[in-house]
Amino acid sequence: MSSRRRFLSAASLAAAGLALAPLAACSRDAPAPQASTPASTAPRPTTAAGGLTTRAIPATGETVPVIGAGTSGSYEIALDSPDFARLQDTIRVFFEGGATLFDTSPNYTNADEVLGALLAAGGWRDRCFLATKIAADDRPTMEAQWTESQRRLQTDHVELLQIHNLRALDIAWPYAQQLKEAGATKYIGLTHYLESGHAALVEAMRRLRPDFVQVNYSVNAPQAARTVLPVAQELGIAVLINRAFDDGKLFARVSDTVLPDWAEAVGVTSWSQMFLKFAISHPAVTAVIPATGRPDRQADQLRAGTGPLLSEAQQAELVAQFA
Repeated sequence: MSSRRRFLSAASLAAAGLALAPLAACSRDAPAPQASTPASTAPRPTTAAGGLTTRAIPATGETVPVIGAGTSGSYEIALDSPDFARLQDTIRVFFEGGATLFDTSPNYTNADEVLGALLAAGGWRDRCFLATKIAADDRPTMEAQWTESQRRLQTDHVELLQIHNLRALDIAWPYAQQLKEAGATKYIGLTHYLESGHAALVEAMRRLRPDFVQVNYSVNAPQAARTVLPVAQELGIAVLINRAFDDGKLFARVSDTVLPDWAEAVGVTSWSQMFLKFAISHPAVTAVIPATGRPDRQADQLRAGTGPLLSEAQQAELVAQFA
């Protein structure tokens, strides 16, 4: 190992130890169980088709693969465009690779319509763990939005319905509960995408006890490891991770940077895989949901869900490197 690597390994725990203190349960050799119950009795991760690691949803014990997908940007395309044909190949790689979880939102222009068309055309709906959101300010608009989401997604139910960025929470949460009771969704949850929203998200988690939360977490924004993720473990709440690539900004930072010396030992061959594997290496995380519209990038992302996870020291080294 180079002297630079020795320095990073020694310094990283001091630089990032507070952020990564909850990660002590991680192991390089095997995924750590999600702590929805005491660690000794929590369900252990299993393996899905394609070798993807899966994690249990604490509310039910149902498992989902740790690599999912989002639709923001990549799925906001014209239905009659070459991009749609490329997305057909991308989503085929996703499902045939063993992944199941898609996260979308009515706020992402026409992404719901595109995803619904892709699921219908490929016959993928029955294999999809479909998550969407409520993102409106009053009950009539929410009801109209949900009706439109069903039309665009070509389904009468979703697996997960989330309150987008805690928007109009006092109105949206009772509505989501009613939809869950009616069988329109199996799980309900809360989302945010900024560190500035973590405190409000934690307060809502303790007060409402959602099935899921969704939060930003990445090598250059690891604050959720101090705020949201420990509370999710404590309360038994599943966690989806957004912005693992910091909206693509992280790739500019590594354009001429080689992977760490230990990357091969954990099965990582690209920075995309490294950033995703960092996110899923926290034991509170259920799945990460990067978006891509390219089949080759989809295949690359799925590889992050196989093989060993990162040790606490490896995660801390990354946080120090991107601080």
